[in-house]
Amino acid sequence: MGSKPDFSYIAKLMADTSRAAMLDALLGLDGLPATELARTANITLQTASSHLTKLVEGNLVRVEKHGRHRYFRLASTEVAKAIETLTVLAPPARIHSLKSSSRAEKIKIARTCYDHLAGKLGVSITEAFLEKEYLMEDQDDFLVTDKGKEFFNHLEIDTDVLQKNRRHFARKCLDWSERRYHLAGSLGKAVMVRFFDLGWIEKLPDRAVKITDRGKEGLYKTLGITADHL
Repeated sequence: MGSKPDFSYIAKLMADTSRAAMLDALLGLDGLPATELARTANITLQTASSHLTKLVEGNLVRVEKHGRHRYFRLASTEVAKAIETLTVLAPPARIHSLKSSSRAEKIKIARTCYDHLAGKLGVSITEAFLEKEYLMEDQDDFLVTDKGKEFFNHLEIDTDVLQKNRRHFARKCLDWSERRYHLAGSLGKAVMVRFFDLGWIEKLPDRAVKITDRGKEGLYKTLGITADHL
C-alpha cells in the first residue's frame, strides 16, 4: 500500500472471533477485567490475555490499573465507530436458543453503544428530538437549534461546554438493528448519562438497558415516547 496506512493490520486484529467478541463487549460504558472478557468470548483466561495484549499493541484497547486490578476499555471513540460500522455491514446473528433470543430482543430494544444510547430507544429519542425541532440534520451530524439548546439546558446539559470539546459534538450513528440514525458524540453521551442520573434507565448485562417506570413517565412527558415506540 506504499505510504498509505495499512488498515489490513487492524482488520486482521478484529477478524479473530474471540477478539471480536471482546471488542463487542467493550462497547459498553464500563471497563472490563480479563476474566469477564474471557467468559464473554468463551475462552481461557490465558488465551484472553494473549488476545488482549495484541489488541493493546494495536491501539484498539487500552488498559487501566486500579490497585491490583486491570480493566480494559476501547482505546478511543474512533475504535468504537469502526466496530459500529462493521456491525451494520455484518449479517444478522444466528439465534440458537430461547436464552439467546431473549438477549437479542433486549439488545434491540435498548442498549449502550460505547457512550451513547442505541436500539429502538436510542432511535426513538433521536427522532423525537428531530420532530420537536431540538435537532436538525446536517450531512453526517446533527445541529442543535435554539429551541434545542433551551431544552437541553433544562435537562442540565450545557451544549456550549460540550461544543468546546475536541470530539464530535452531535454525530449521526447508524443503528445496526434499526437501520436508522441515533445520536452519538459528546451530546449523545451527555443525554445517556443524564438519563441514568435521573433514574430513567438502568444497566442490564451484555450492554442492554432497562427503561424504568420513572423513565417511561419521563420519556412520555418530555418527548412523547410511549411503549408503542419501543
